[in-house]
Amino acid sequence: MLADHYGWQAHLEAVDNNPYLEDFYMDMAQWAFPLQIYFLNSRFNQVHAIKESKHTIIQDRTIYEDAYIFAKNLRDSRYLSERDFNTYFSLFQSMSKMIQPPDLLIYLKASISKLIEQISRRGREYETNISIRYLEDLNRNYESWIGQYTEGPLLVLEIDQLDYVNRYKDFEYVLERVDQTLGSMRLQISPGTR
Repeated sequence: MLADHYGWQAHLEAVDNNPYLEDFYMDMAQWAFPLQIYFLNSRFNQVHAIKESKHTIIQDRTIYEDAYIFAKNLRDSRYLSERDFNTYFSLFQSMSKMIQPPDLLIYLKASISKLIEQISRRGREYETNISIRYLEDLNRNYESWIGQYTEGPLLVLEIDQLDYVNRYKDFEYVLERVDQTLGSMRLQISPGTR
């Protein structure tokens, strides 16, 4: 919706063609490492495509989230061994030296009940068995990461009471907050930014 409004290009997470995702939700311990490597590579390639683009890009998930939230959560939950996490994180650190962070990070902060509602609405069968504990752990990791985020400007939007897909006034509120943040940053949106 933001891409349509501002005339940006959207780069969405490669979920439907991910060869590991369904297997991961069936057996997290077996598939955690290859899944995280797949996402890391996918996002790294996406960041490079954004850098080379002549368009302004909006991305739905960053490479940082994979490392600081999802991979960390899998390690903490013992689905990813310490050895595999260290290998993954070392690769992430090498890659992150070669990329530019987002010009603006927008964090959509949601409660567990809102996340469950959104997952249900999405209707992906392999997501139906996601545990509440897993979602709580992800939310905790997000809060921790956002609280320490220093890569660039950050806009936090609490979305529990927002339905910006179905209520235009809620989408207008999101646009107003984005416009305010971009204006206060005096950020010139130009090709190659994201």
